Amino acid sequence: MPPSEYSLRLQKGITGGFAPPTPNAIFTVTRPKDQDSLNITSAVRETGTPSLQGAAPKSLKQDDDNTKLVDELHEILKSIPTEQPPGSEDIYGMDTSIAWGSEDLQWCNGGPSGCGGGTSSVKASDEDKVKFKRAVEIVEKLVNEAA
Repeated sequence: MPPSEYSLRLQKGITGGFAPPTPNAIFTVTRPKDQDSLNITSAVRETGTPSLQGAAPKSLKQDDDNTKLVDELHEILKSIPTEQPPGSEDIYGMDTSIAWGSEDLQWCNGGPSGCGGGTSSVKASDEDKVKFKRAVEIVEKLVNEAA
């Protein structure tokens, strides 16, 4: 069962080099304490534009289907590695990061300012990459279902 309160962020566009990455999208999903809905914010950079454009905040009722998705996401993140040192390399190869924070789990790939072209001592297996892809799909599904 997922924690009763948590926050997660999905960022597309995490790889950089000498300069920090330019995100294409940032989605944040939070479940505040004692609430039965998820709060969702989005910021997307349209092709050819220099910065992210925020959208109106949305919410999503925390029903059985969404609870199952969040539980699956939580279990996936508990089972897959992050790069070491943080931010060294995009070990999943999707130019995407997920950051999760709850009482029982702090998980983040991609480092606070993206991946800067280093080499990670930890590598993701093919199975880990499939799980991470599924984790991204879950976050996108929650974001897309919000009203």
